[in-house]
Amino acid sequence: MHYVAKLALWIFSILTLLDFFLLYSNRHGITASRKTANRFSNGDQNQVKITLENHYNIKLKIRVIDELPKQFQIRDFEHKSELNIGEIKNVTYNLRPIKRGVYSFGNINVFVKSMISFMERRYTVKQSVDIAVYPSFHQLKEIELLSFAEMRNLLGLKKIRHLGYNKEFEQVRNYNIGDEIKHINWKATARKNQLMVNQFQDEKSQNVYCIIDMGRNLKMPFNGMSLLDYSINASLALSQIILKNTDRVGLITYNRKVHTIIPAEKRNNQLNLMLETLYKQETRFAESALDRVYSLVKNRIHQRSLLIFFINFESIYSLKRQLPIFLQLNKNHLVLLVSYENTEIEKVANSEAKNMDEVYLKTIANNFNFEKRMFLKELGRHGIQTLFTAPEALTIQTINKYLEIKARGLL
Repeated sequence: MHYVAKLALWIFSILTLLDFFLLYSNRHGITASRKTANRFSNGDQNQVKITLENHYNIKLKIRVIDELPKQFQIRDFEHKSELNIGEIKNVTYNLRPIKRGVYSFGNINVFVKSMISFMERRYTVKQSVDIAVYPSFHQLKEIELLSFAEMRNLLGLKKIRHLGYNKEFEQVRNYNIGDEIKHINWKATARKNQLMVNQFQDEKSQNVYCIIDMGRNLKMPFNGMSLLDYSINASLALSQIILKNTDRVGLITYNRKVHTIIPAEKRNNQLNLMLETLYKQETRFAESALDRVYSLVKNRIHQRSLLIFFINFESIYSLKRQLPIFLQLNKNHLVLLVSYENTEIEKVANSEAKNMDEVYLKTIANNFNFEKRMFLKELGRHGIQTLFTAPEALTIQTINKYLEIKARGLL
């Protein structure tokens, strides 16, 4: 037994030295590089590719540990594989950021073993890089390549019949059977001694403003992303549709004061300007001052416009308190309030109550939802358009509402 133990020790020592020689005889045995896009799209899957090349004359077992940005909070990222002699292999994975800002990647750590596997050598490849995470531009690229018909099919948009409501005056002509009586021009009728009507044409370019509240109510998270980020992504996708529909689009952001105003335009770089602007926007914890927006609109936006407010009301009191301002704005413009369902309250309201405490919570949740929906209906009676939707359906529902408003000729 003594000789067997000695023999085993010698074999182990020889294999260890051989393993050491195999791994450390080549100074640059492994090369690695990381390839990413120049910027990431918030809320979307973004691909990262690591390219590995084996310069050893042996087959290797490898472990790749990439130092990911701290925002992802991924501490167990590891990829295991094998590399043949001279083989080049790509390791790809996806990352979904849920917050805008700068994300810093660190080094690439590659751990290699020979087939003996007594030792492991670490290669640290300096690949530190900062990636800016922008509002979701993947949606913009998809929409840009689609026609309206393709867009409806892909996004699941409702097919809305255009009702032929006209806005811009074109000419006065003879009355024909079927013309609307309200369009009769009585002065021209008196002069001509026959019925004359005003003829209108569809107004091609109208102003649409996306107005985003950056107050504390939009700090609320849903599936990791804040309601502000959902609002930003939806407003950009909507803006793409607006420009395709030959309308002009603008942007206003506010909380205690108005932070940004981009006048409504149809310029080629309008979307890019909005994208760069929204990249920098952040929620604050203060209560938003809607009266500042009212003053801005009154003094600077003189043409009738569609004002789309991305706003969140977590109490009926706050909604009632701001109602007079919305009513004033709606006199000269068309106001659309886009508000969010509280999915947690919805879960409680739709859950089965098993004890008295749960019955109590369910009753409160149902009352809250009922009051909120009734008040939104009340807004509709005042001529204010409303949209009450879950955050994940925000983009599609907002685009649908815009197309509905255009088809009904409300603007």
